[in-house]
Amino acid sequence: MNTIVEATDLARFYKVSRGLFSEPGTVRALAGASFQVKAGETLAVVGESGCGKSTLARLITMIESPTGGHLRIDGNDISGATEDQKKLLRQTVQIVFQNPYGSLNPRQKIGTILEEPLVINTDMPADARRAKALDMLARVGLRPEHYGRYPHMFSGGQRQRIAVARALMMDPKIIVLDEPVSALDVSIQAQVLNLLADLQDEFGLTYIFISHDLSVVRFVADHVMVMYLGRPVETASVEEIFSHPRHPYTKALLSATPVADPKRKRDNIKLEGELPSPFDPPTGCAFHPRCAYADARCKRETPAMSKAGASEVFCFGVEEGRID
Repeated sequence: MNTIVEATDLARFYKVSRGLFSEPGTVRALAGASFQVKAGETLAVVGESGCGKSTLARLITMIESPTGGHLRIDGNDISGATEDQKKLLRQTVQIVFQNPYGSLNPRQKIGTILEEPLVINTDMPADARRAKALDMLARVGLRPEHYGRYPHMFSGGQRQRIAVARALMMDPKIIVLDEPVSALDVSIQAQVLNLLADLQDEFGLTYIFISHDLSVVRFVADHVMVMYLGRPVETASVEEIFSHPRHPYTKALLSATPVADPKRKRDNIKLEGELPSPFDPPTGCAFHPRCAYADARCKRETPAMSKAGASEVFCFGVEEGRID
């Protein structure tokens, strides 16, 4: 399979005011992410709030431009792309947002919402737009009469199906799913996840799946990228992450995930302290203030991604064999 998304040292910084008499601060929302995604696969991006997941989503969808590094989408480097080239590339990448209640315009009927991307980006006649919108509604499990209704007439699960249909209207190759089921009931989550899996098989889609819920990630992902304070700290296949996590942060995340087996013994790993501020990240490894394995080198030097078995890990302890 071809690589359809490739990031190298991708970074995004924000200047933030600290008051009238203070110098602006710099928030390092994304501090150097490198990864690849093969066509037709699902990469899950996980981590605490504030780790850079949603910032990464905005860069991949070209809502924002990176501060540094390179991002190639379908073979095109967006760093040097013109606005016309980016407009074409945006049709390749679509996004489904977290909140199904806030992502649809309450003043527009569903048919108008679905057809709007075609109105803006194509010369498709009205009857063809309507036919495509009705077809997409059917593909996501909704009926033709829903075409003329308003968003407030639908449940959260139905609204998220509409958001998925809208994302498919431009025939994209990549869909970024930013916490797409976190606002839904568990039974509805399962329905939407099954729908996403069916659509991926049908259209050959590539998913970037952003989530806090590792039980959901285990169901949908091919590969997992664990992020901490703007950087990936471990990348591996979903089987490797769940059977043999290597980074201490990955182990802590997995230990906090509920398991539906009362007989299974679990080692609860409690992380001390809070997530450091992206205004002033720690020196060396950003995780060292909360890591039970940190030594002087971790506080002084910044590790690099290194191979550890079937995983890539950002950790001196794993590299040196101090952490299994």
